[in-house]
Amino acid sequence: MGGIAKMTFLLAGMTALFMVIGQALGGTSGMMLALLLALAGNLFAYWSSDKMVLSMYGAQEVDEHSAPDLVHLVRDLAARGGLPMPRVYVIDSDQPNAFATGRDPAHAAVAATRGLLAGLNPNQVAGVLAHELAHIKNRDTLIMTITATLAGAISMIANFGLWFGPPRSSEEEGGSGAGGMIAGILLAILAPLAAMVIQMAISRSREYEADRVGAEICGQPLWLATALQAIEQGASEIPNPTADAHPASAHLFIINPLHGGGLAGLFSTHPATAERVRRLRTLAPVPARSAGGRRSDLPWPNQGPWG
Repeated sequence: MGGIAKMTFLLAGMTALFMVIGQALGGTSGMMLALLLALAGNLFAYWSSDKMVLSMYGAQEVDEHSAPDLVHLVRDLAARGGLPMPRVYVIDSDQPNAFATGRDPAHAAVAATRGLLAGLNPNQVAGVLAHELAHIKNRDTLIMTITATLAGAISMIANFGLWFGPPRSSEEEGGSGAGGMIAGILLAILAPLAAMVIQMAISRSREYEADRVGAEICGQPLWLATALQAIEQGASEIPNPTADAHPASAHLFIINPLHGGGLAGLFSTHPATAERVRRLRTLAPVPARSAGGRRSDLPWPNQGPWG
């Protein structure tokens, strides 16, 4: 199933889940109240989350004077992707990683850690930045906001049902509703879990699509493929204390910055790196020499760090 088709199917599934759970646990009025409350909260996050997350990670904005090579590279890649120039930030973290944020392409930002800029070669950095620009191009912030709204509404209705019980019909008498109450409690517990699984699946599908579009933007899928391998290795060895303290922000990064185990495959916001690399290698138009070579039409730095 294609990326867009899969995402549409998952969103439709979450919408159906919301309607069924909402009607069963909250009734029509409870369902609408939960949706409105979740929508209000996520609209606020949609408009202000970029500022909040950049501040949380202590990201510092850079320009042509403070980091000329990095800014020139982002400008070139944005032009290739048909995007306006985003703001560029550097995060003072040794863990190699990066993320994009912003409510739309006109209000977007890309952020890279110092560990990424110091530990990867210029081609790999280009592949990573192209991936982040692909998230902006695909409006993934909006998609994940819609997903979060539905998931939040389902969780809210589940809480209504757990604390107040499902609405009783006029035909219920005496203890005849005991079985329905037990079913309602189970539904209240399992519904948020199902919503979370769908939400994570949508997030993973957006990562695959950003890999594909990012490879198109930079022109060399192997740059991103080798970068993903290097970042995964670095992220497994170098902690990111801010991400560990705020795990809800982990989905923003190109590679999961957290150190966790358990049911990682089911609840992870990121696909398996090996599968991402495999898919990128199938897109590569030329042999692996491109992963380490240079292209003269991209503004690579001639020396040292990225400004």
